[in-house]
Amino acid sequence: MSTSDVHHPFFARMYSVLSRHEPAAAGQQRVQLLSGLKGRVLELGAGSGTNFPLYPDTVTEVVAVEPERYLREKATAAAATAPVPITVVDGIADSLPVADGSCDAAVACLVLCSVPDQSRAVAELHRVLRPGGELRFYEHVLAHKPTIARAQRSVDRLFWPRVFGGCRTARDTPATIASTGFSIEDQERLWVGPKAFVPMGTHVRGIARRT
Repeated sequence: MSTSDVHHPFFARMYSVLSRHEPAAAGQQRVQLLSGLKGRVLELGAGSGTNFPLYPDTVTEVVAVEPERYLREKATAAAATAPVPITVVDGIADSLPVADGSCDAAVACLVLCSVPDQSRAVAELHRVLRPGGELRFYEHVLAHKPTIARAQRSVDRLFWPRVFGGCRTARDTPATIASTGFSIEDQERLWVGPKAFVPMGTHVRGIARRT
């Protein structure tokens, strides 16, 4: 897949609006996700740049990869007013435009649900990190509760990825991270959204170390 293949005009515009009006709990998770980061950071799937204002001043540079043109334009505008230097680049998850071992940390925020090949994307994150570098992740994932997990698999099979830019709600993302050269040091599972069932209510936030 090339960057020209990543084209979701309806979803991109919807996501850009929704990210500006997400629940307060989601915003709090973003703050915790980025807290304490240092050095050069790669952000995978930066979207419209929702995380940009939240980076701490201990970050020296952010390379923000976004393949969708409309979202990349929004992210570029957001980078201009960010508190740290941010360069927004075109690129895809399974072939990141960054040299081996050139980043101190990587951020995956609500993106590993939608990459075509999750294992390959995580392997690329592993490649660009220096030894001992950390991966910060915040993703909606497969629920532990069987009834919710069955519903997630059903919506994924019937319509969800086609409507929501390739997003799959039933991925076991922590398992993929743990099996791709990372050691998970911390993770917290939580529910973000209304109390009623929504396919993407089950989230996990964590830190993994490149081994």
